[in-house]
Amino acid sequence: FSVLCSAVLSSYLLRERLNLLGKLGCMLSLVGSTVMVIHAPEDEEVTTLDEMTSKLKEPGFLTYAGVLLALCFFLIFYLAPRYGQSNILIYLTICSVIGAFSVSSVKGLGIAIKGFFAGQPVLQHPLTWILVITLVASITTQINYLNKSLDIFNTSLVFPIYYVLFTTIVITTSIILFKEWVAMTVVDIIGTVCGFFTIILGVFLLHAFKDMDVSLGNLPQVLQSGQQAPVTRDDKNILIEVDNSSITPENKPKVFTIYT
Repeated sequence: FSVLCSAVLSSYLLRERLNLLGKLGCMLSLVGSTVMVIHAPEDEEVTTLDEMTSKLKEPGFLTYAGVLLALCFFLIFYLAPRYGQSNILIYLTICSVIGAFSVSSVKGLGIAIKGFFAGQPVLQHPLTWILVITLVASITTQINYLNKSLDIFNTSLVFPIYYVLFTTIVITTSIILFKEWVAMTVVDIIGTVCGFFTIILGVFLLHAFKDMDVSLGNLPQVLQSGQQAPVTRDDKNILIEVDNSSITPENKPKVFTIYT
């Protein structure tokens, strides 16, 4: 709903246009994300900070978190200064990768808050403060690069792509952290894969054809012009093009003056 709202409001309030292919890509992205969420397994029940700590210390998640951190640093310090102003995926990928840590931190802090009201000494547990620092740092980074992306690119493109990338990475993080893939059936695996490829198709339509003026009103003209593409000629060729059969040499112009 937030993706559709941002597309509609940016069109009316910010005068940003989302063409027909962009709207189709937006819908496909929402459908793909919904399919992934439907087929994603339920979270494993974690009730204490000690259980959460044991999950975070597992080699699989540590490797995954290390890869995400390396990717994030590579994007921030190498790709963002060079291509961030021209490629919409750079800043949004940073926000999405950092989102994996923010969502995991929120889940851990939720467990800590429940334990606090239950009388458990959660304030003395080191994981509580690690999660607080991680949450503050990740949310600050997300807001920073999301605002940069909104300042440069079309809002109707930013929110759908960010929603798709964020949802995909968060579901992947949850599956690895809580080993949910063990309980997934064949139907859930197929549904998740199909939803992921639907997301890829939607993002491609959003990003690849964002500059085309395509709507339901001019769709026949666009298709017709695509079949009969006009030949573009420069001014010089147009100026000196003369039908030799109809104009005698005496009547041909001898000098051209071109003002630029």
